[in-house]
Amino acid sequence: MVKIGNIIFKDIPVMLAPMEDITDPSFRFLCKHFGADMMFTEFISSDGLIRKGEKSIKKLDILDAERPMGIQLYGHIPEAMREAAIMAETARPDVIDLNFGCPVKKIARRGAGAGMLRNVPLMTEITRLVVDAVKTPVTVKTRLGWDEQNKNILSVARQLQDAGICALTIHGRTGTQLYKGQADWTLIGEVKNDPHIHIPIIGNGDIDSPQKAKAMLDRYGVDGIMIGRAAIGRPWLFKQVKHYLKTGELIGEPSLIEKVNLAKLHLDKSLEYKGSPRGIFEMRRHFVHYFKGLPDFKPLRLRLLTSLDPEEITGILDEIGEKYAGL
Repeated sequence: MVKIGNIIFKDIPVMLAPMEDITDPSFRFLCKHFGADMMFTEFISSDGLIRKGEKSIKKLDILDAERPMGIQLYGHIPEAMREAAIMAETARPDVIDLNFGCPVKKIARRGAGAGMLRNVPLMTEITRLVVDAVKTPVTVKTRLGWDEQNKNILSVARQLQDAGICALTIHGRTGTQLYKGQADWTLIGEVKNDPHIHIPIIGNGDIDSPQKAKAMLDRYGVDGIMIGRAAIGRPWLFKQVKHYLKTGELIGEPSLIEKVNLAKLHLDKSLEYKGSPRGIFEMRRHFVHYFKGLPDFKPLRLRLLTSLDPEEITGILDEIGEKYAGL
């Protein structure tokens, strides 16, 4: 059993990582369908939220069917983060998650996201302010440290725990590493096994198969795992991982026609939530992953990624189903 705030998981939770322009309601719908135990919004700028920016406000949308859900905030100004957390609480998330891990340069160089790892006192100040300002449980997602010379996650974890968070997710890379190389789970395991740490520790980074998920759980003993980029275009990965953890049996990927139907459903949900053309633009990165590896796919892919007509896109998806039937 794993307890995060008021949420109790009977089994090891398999979570969907928050990803900008990815984890919107349309993608979350599919991940929940395939068994994601907990999900998070795209990250929301504290500045954008307190200024009532339309895009930031829209990201607060949570459906009851998605729960348990976390709203993730980022920023580097303490009072702005505090006010944003109070606003986020009105959407009734199950947790408010603080993003101290995004390595994107335009965010990190301002001192937000992973850039916060260069100023741990400010990180803990913001965390404490948010914890004290809201009744909703607060969690944090961060990285091993800012760079190879400053992998200070063990000290950071203790300070964040003292500031009052109820769970910590650690991505096994540094801020400067971005998403390059392999995730290093060694320090994640050290945090989990530190006798001073009593909050749940969630491991994140390179979980792209059921076998990898089990290996990381067995080796490092974390309380849960979080899947990010590997789930893009593969929402069924959650079902595969959970089945393997429970039974030790591997289940195959959906057939090509099943993937086509899932892509259609995803497109419908994206258009329903974001309209056209934005819903189409944001589906393009998913389409590439749904049909990755198909032979001689380039002409169809080009059409799929350039059309702005929903009916035409649906027709192209049908063509993919017909051309690659049996795969």
